[in-house]
Order: sequence, then structure tokens, then C-alpha cells
Amino acid sequence: MNRLVIIGNGFDLAHGLPTRYKDFIDDYWESIKDTNHNELVTFNLGCYGQFNGHKNLNNLIDLIANINSDFRREGIEIYKFKEHLQPLTDNRIQILQYKNKLFKLINEIPIENWVDVENEYYKELKKILKSSSLSIEYKKRYVKNLNIEFEQIKNLFEIYLQERVVDKYELNFTKNQNVDWIKIYNYLKPISLMSNEHNIFKEFIKAEDVNEIKKHFKKEGNEEIVNNLYFLNFNYTPIASIYSAIFEKEDRIESVVNFIHGELQNVSNNKINFGFGDEMDDDYKLIENIDDNEYLKNFKSFQYLQNSNYNDLLRYIDSEKFQVLIMGHSCGLSDRTLLNTIFEHNNCRSIKVFYHERKDENGKVINDNYTEIIQNISRHFNKKKLMREKIVNKTLCQPLPQIKLPLK
Repeated sequence: MNRLVIIGNGFDLAHGLPTRYKDFIDDYWESIKDTNHNELVTFNLGCYGQFNGHKNLNNLIDLIANINSDFRREGIEIYKFKEHLQPLTDNRIQILQYKNKLFKLINEIPIENWVDVENEYYKELKKILKSSSLSIEYKKRYVKNLNIEFEQIKNLFEIYLQERVVDKYELNFTKNQNVDWIKIYNYLKPISLMSNEHNIFKEFIKAEDVNEIKKHFKKEGNEEIVNNLYFLNFNYTPIASIYSAIFEKEDRIESVVNFIHGELQNVSNNKINFGFGDEMDDDYKLIENIDDNEYLKNFKSFQYLQNSNYNDLLRYIDSEKFQVLIMGHSCGLSDRTLLNTIFEHNNCRSIKVFYHERKDENGKVINDNYTEIIQNISRHFNKKKLMREKIVNKTLCQPLPQIKLPLK
């Protein structure tokens, strides 16, 4: 039985890479220098003299923050902008304003993950669609502008990943003295007699699957045979490829990495796929029935058809039975159509979650996100009985090991 490893942003985070939305947005605010050439925000001049009685600059900043909603952003202290708020000549100051309305929106609500950004984009798209106060022409204009704004954010994120992550961190962890990565490597191994997985039979509910694995183990003892690995990589960084290369070189294990959402700096063959992918949503049919392709521009299904990655995945899951390993993927709704295709496929026999443990400042485990992930997984199943049969219970799952890759 093969293994399909679904890799999400939590996998990069487990290697100490700053790839969260929070990492990106904090870096953005910290790095703003020449705001006149920034696509997302600008600093316009305001009159210092109109705020009589507020001679102290800090008090003035607080006052502006309260009256100017453009200035407010959840989780970011207003004082981070002090360097841009120093009084200028003739009693003027600079006031922050957003040029990108979608960027303004996602900065005013608590956003944790990139899937939340994709969800907010979809909500805005539906809001335009269902608006009774907008004419068809205005709706077209607003949707086109929404897509332009979404593209601006996506482009900035791609630049951030290349310049602040890939170019700055030593991603080839095999060169490091720290060998904690071997813990993850061992979890990634295919189902094999040599993998020493003592509870492997408990991870499958059907007797036919258990018997198939036992037969494989028996056959493996007599000849050189091993199940293969397939990495379905939703990330844009090359971490999964490094693990795959080790399996091929050191263990001679057949391993494939499918960059289903694209690769950095591969615009011609596999550009970044960033959008929404829930065609099971009740409102999707309404969007599809509109005779305007601008509404469908950022739906992942149409981006999947730009290369063979999606078809390669389908050929793999059709070829043989497999177990799914979830490593760092939240299984959110923005990938619902794709994940439903995998999870409800007859060849998918088991779904094992590697969850994230949250710890306090002393290193004590407070809680984890196992339940959150399986709740998200359940939304990708139409047949709930099938879901309960396939998901491996928590006692047989493990937390995803955390390592720290160094800067170059």
C-alpha cells in the first residue's frame, strides 16, 4: 500500500521558516520605506494644526488612530508607524491610507493563515455577486478590481517567500549538524517492514487492508520490494523535494513531489496557484452561471489545468490503494474540491494526522490542533460514515516534530 503525504504550510513552519501570513504581514509593515511607490498603502499629508490641544505627538497619534479607520489594524500597534508620523514643516503630518481595499479588509480582522486570506477573497466575491444595489456594470468593475488587488497581494507574497525565506535560510538541512530532521524523515517513510511502525495494522479498519499489508511484509522479507511515496506539496518552498531526494539517494525509494500549487520562479511551467477551490459551496453554481469569466479567474480548478500536476495526482490515486498522511495542512475549505477527490476515493484507505502542539513559554504543552484538523477534514466528506472509518484516532497519531533551520 502506497503513501500520499499531503504537505501544507505547517510543514514549513515545523522547519522554523517564517511562512505564516503573520510573518509576511509583519515583515511588510516593518519594511515600508518609500510608500509613494507602494501598491497597497500610502501616507497622505494631514494638518497637524487641526488637532488643537494635542501638542504631544503620542497623544496625537492615538487621536488619529481613533478617528481614522484606515489607521487601525488588528494585532498591530499603531506606534509601529511613529517613524512615518513625525510632524513635518508647516504643522503637517503623514496619515496612513490604504490603496488596496482587500488588503485593508484582511488587516482589520484577525487573520492567522493563508487559507483565511483565500476565504476572505471568496467572501468579497460573493458579496459583490449578491449585492442588490449594484448594477451589472458596477459589479463587473468591482470584481475586476478585486482580482487586481488579490494579484497584488499574491505577487508581494511570492517576493517575500523568495527574498525573506528561500534566499535567507539554509534549506538543505542535511548540511546541518542538527539532525532533528531525521525524526520527520522517519515518519515520512513508506509502509515497509523496515519502517518499524508497530501500530500500523491498527491504522486501518478493514481486514482486507490489514491482510494486504501483511502479505506485503511477507513478500518484502524474501525480495527487495517497497511501497512508494507521493508528496502532494501545497507549499512553494523546496523542503519536500529535499526529503524526496534523500529517499531516492539513500534508501532507493521511489518518491515523487507534486507542487500542486506551483513553484517559486517557475512562471512558465508551474506558476503559483493562489485562490479558492471549493466548488462544493452552495454559491459556486451562482457564480458559474454568470456569463463573466472574471468571477472564475482565481478558482483553483482552472489554474490546475495549466499543467499536468492535477492529472498526475489523479493517475496516482487511481493506480493503487494508499494511506494519506496530513503534515502541516489545515485542510481548510479553500482546497475542498481537491481534498474531497482524495479523501472519498475508494483507494484512500486511511487518513493519519500529524498535529501541532502548542506550548507555553516554559515548553509545557497547552493544547494541540488534532481535533481542529479532523473537523476540517470532515467538511470534505459527503459520506460521514466513510470519514469516521478512514480517520486514524488520536492515540495512534503523533505531533509533527519541530526543528529550526538556520540562516545562511
